[in-house]
Amino acid sequence: MRLWAAQRGTMAIETAIVLPVLATLALGAFDASRILSRQQQLQSAANEAAEVVLAASSGPGINSSDLKTILVNSLGIQPSQLTIEQRFRCDASPTLVTTKPTSETCAPPMPIYTYVRLNLTETYNPVWTQFGVGSPVNYNIVRTVQTS
Repeated sequence: MRLWAAQRGTMAIETAIVLPVLATLALGAFDASRILSRQQQLQSAANEAAEVVLAASSGPGINSSDLKTILVNSLGIQPSQLTIEQRFRCDASPTLVTTKPTSETCAPPMPIYTYVRLNLTETYNPVWTQFGVGSPVNYNIVRTVQTS
């Protein structure tokens, strides 16, 4: 009877059971907020890159390697994280193509529009992947900007 009525040490036992669960939840919430924060940073970087492309296209123009250098330095990313591709569209065609249409495939007076496609990629490894739970988060943000 005395053993069941004794309450000494129950706080320590309850804390030992609950504390690891709370710590795990806190760590997960912190890492989830970092995932969302990085997604927002990359979205902002893609928007900034689109603005740079528009500014460069309104002037004398710029080649893609110089543009990539400017964007990598401006955004603080690695060159491998950014790809820049030129795309074309004939008049009101719903698809963008990688090769510029010719007068045979896009007969005048139909205009040929030029686009720049920016692709930002990154992989984030949450803390919980170190414990064999889950997998890395892959970001892939694409912006397509019409330049003419």
